[in-house]
Amino acid sequence: MKSKLWHIGTAALAALTLALPTGALAQPSGIDPQATRLLKASTDFLASLKRFNVETRSSLEVVLTSGQKIQFDHVARQSVQRPDKLRADRVGDLVEQSFYYDGKSLTLFNPGEKYYAMVAAPGTLEEMLDFARTKLDIVAPAGDLIYANAYDILMTDVTQAFVVGKGVVEGVRCDHLAFRVPHVDWQIWIQEGKEPLPRKLVITTRDQAGAPQFSVVVTKWNLKPTFTPQTFSFRPPSGAKQVDFVPLAKR
Repeated sequence: MKSKLWHIGTAALAALTLALPTGALAQPSGIDPQATRLLKASTDFLASLKRFNVETRSSLEVVLTSGQKIQFDHVARQSVQRPDKLRADRVGDLVEQSFYYDGKSLTLFNPGEKYYAMVAAPGTLEEMLDFARTKLDIVAPAGDLIYANAYDILMTDVTQAFVVGKGVVEGVRCDHLAFRVPHVDWQIWIQEGKEPLPRKLVITTRDQAGAPQFSVVVTKWNLKPTFTPQTFSFRPPSGAKQVDFVPLAKR
């Protein structure tokens, strides 16, 4: 006997499916120039911003060996000042962590355990992000969108791209786009108008059992934030202990 929850979920899914316009469930082939134009407008706009602050909430799915999905949630606040400043603070079910980059060093701090690791870093955001990923296996939150050439990175190996239609995220009307690369599908919702800001991102991993998803919703953009040197510089609190990063090659 199926539970009431199962019947509620199935009914809701059926209602939503019936509400879709005819042909909406078909899989468009190829790359729609309109989708790539909207994406490029968004990434170019982000690259033009000298500074910004963004707040997000995210959900990560993990598939158990039984096939059941478990979801973990986080909230984050990220501050960027081009060409060489970044700070990200994340709190949630799996991690409480702060990421500092001041143009000279990269620091990862876990407030709960009061552990931090610090290492000299290259002098630009793009170089630091490459260094963190390839040498330390650290991926900064929403790192791909920070790159000046974010469009080229996001379009690498894309085989399909299309405009799903219009959507609303946090009360903001958006263009909803969908893309496919080998093993991964991803969707992005981009704000309409003169400030084509990303408002939501969903990544689906097709080559893992259960096709787990990672989703990020932007709850607030601030394009005119006020920063101080202390915003991006890390000062160890009393009792904090320094540890070393373990280089990727030694793991």
